[in-house]
Amino acid sequence: MTRSPLFLAALASAAVPGLDPVSVEGVRTRAAGSFDLAFVTDQQDRRWVIKAPLTQASGAELEAVVALGPLLGRRLDLAMPMVRGQVPVQEGRAIVYLRLPGRPLDFAALPPGDLASGIGRALAHVHNLDLALFEEAGRPVYDADAHRRRQLSELDRAAATGHVPANLLTRWEQRLEDISLWRFAPTAVHGSFVGEHVLVSFQDEDRADAGEVRGVLGWEQSRIGDPADDFADLVGSAAPESLDLVLSAYAQSRVERPDGNLLARARLAAEMAPMRVLLHALASAARDLVEDAAASLRALDERVLVEDELRAVEAGAPTPAEPGLHPEPDWDATQPHQPFPDPSVTQSIDPTPSTSPADGPDVDAEGSADQRTGAVEAEPNDGRVG
Repeated sequence: MTRSPLFLAALASAAVPGLDPVSVEGVRTRAAGSFDLAFVTDQQDRRWVIKAPLTQASGAELEAVVALGPLLGRRLDLAMPMVRGQVPVQEGRAIVYLRLPGRPLDFAALPPGDLASGIGRALAHVHNLDLALFEEAGRPVYDADAHRRRQLSELDRAAATGHVPANLLTRWEQRLEDISLWRFAPTAVHGSFVGEHVLVSFQDEDRADAGEVRGVLGWEQSRIGDPADDFADLVGSAAPESLDLVLSAYAQSRVERPDGNLLARARLAAEMAPMRVLLHALASAARDLVEDAAASLRALDERVLVEDELRAVEAGAPTPAEPGLHPEPDWDATQPHQPFPDPSVTQSIDPTPSTSPADGPDVDAEGSADQRTGAVEAEPNDGRVG
């Protein structure tokens, strides 16, 4: 947090007439976060959230929430932030809204049961929204090919850093060039559907599997695009039994049947998440986060190699370690991607405060990317699912 909680409370008071703060609680943001965040209680015992951008890019993202809220408010069965006031800051505008009820989730601790099914239905409800609403709010629109090319561009930037293992670059490039995976109908996408943004309430505190989804936070990365992006955190965190219930309820609740490669693209999005954290950290000159992201990518590379070898053994096929026995896959790519440079001649980028914003990731790409670089907007998890 760069602004003090007291300063944020003063901003909230200036943004909303009649908001007289009596207490304020600063919220710790993640490293290289995009926002300052605080909870403010006023004299009428109303609880507010003040969210202030840290960069011009995040300021532009908040404009999306201001425009989207009124359009979705009467059409969404879930609660979402409804902006009650704004105040100018150097990076754009800080927004203030009433704090939503519910507790955030940890998808890694999501048990199979009614709650998992409820998450699937909630996500289907978002994806069933009319695309015209997102277009009217000025949200980005990506068809299947534009979305695929956007990710290839991210991959190019990541390759140039020298921090991404060559095996991962090749693995992701091949999947992005397999056109057969990228045939989907563009959908209204939340863009940051992570556990911290899903608010849940429980009638029975002893039944963690029976919660009810009350609201969804973090709409800054909303767009029209690939519905698989909203499954990335679930695929990367949730237990298989819980994920199966989410997907089943989702498929039953969608107006249009999900495409057959949705899960494969969601797994790819989950794998590429550390790469997007890396790009965001480089753009923010956050050295510690760059090192953490690079370490995560190295660990992912080792895990992927082991998993691929195990699958090859189980299938009775030669492992990747056996040379000369693996023909090049016949990827269905109509426009081949330029091969990545030899890692031996690629220089690692050392983040410095002089990093130009133009060298960082696209604002829109960050959303699927970093779903985990922003502030947590709800009560911290107490170790339970909800």
